[in-house]
Amino acid sequence: MDAVTSPQFFKVFAQASHTVTAQQQGLHEITEDVSDWVMENALSAGLLTLYIRHTSASLLIQENEDLDVLRDLEDFFAALVPEDAELYRHDAEGPDDMPAHIKGALTQTHLSIPIFDGRLLLGRYQGIFVFEHRRNPRPREIILHFEGQ
Repeated sequence: MDAVTSPQFFKVFAQASHTVTAQQQGLHEITEDVSDWVMENALSAGLLTLYIRHTSASLLIQENEDLDVLRDLEDFFAALVPEDAELYRHDAEGPDDMPAHIKGALTQTHLSIPIFDGRLLLGRYQGIFVFEHRRNPRPREIILHFEGQ
C-alpha cells in the first residue's frame, strides 16, 4: 500500500446541509449531488462524512449499476420488517411508522467516504443512496462534513 504525504498539508473543514425528498419509499441515489458538492468546494483529499438527521430513513453505499439489486434490497427489507399494525405498539404516524424505525436501526445514519484528487473514492459500481423507509416521503436533511485539504 502506497502512502501519499505532503509537507504542505493545509487542514480544511467544509460543512453543508443538503435536503432530499424522495418520490417514494425505497432507495434513491444521491452520488451526483455529493460529488458536485465536493467539486464546488474544491475539496482535494480527506474524509467526507455524511449524516442523515432522521430515524425513519438511512444512508447506504450500494451497487448503482443494476437496478435489480436495489429492488431486491427493498423487497428484502419489506419482507423482513412487514408493515403490520398488529406487530407493533408504536404507530403514531401510521402503519409504516415503527417498521420505518426498525429499518433505520438495521441500516446506517452515517457514511464515511475518502476523497482523493477531488473525487469520491467509491468503487466502480458503488453509489450513495438515501433509503426512505416511509410510504409518504418527507424532506430529509443530510449533513455533509469534510476534513482534509
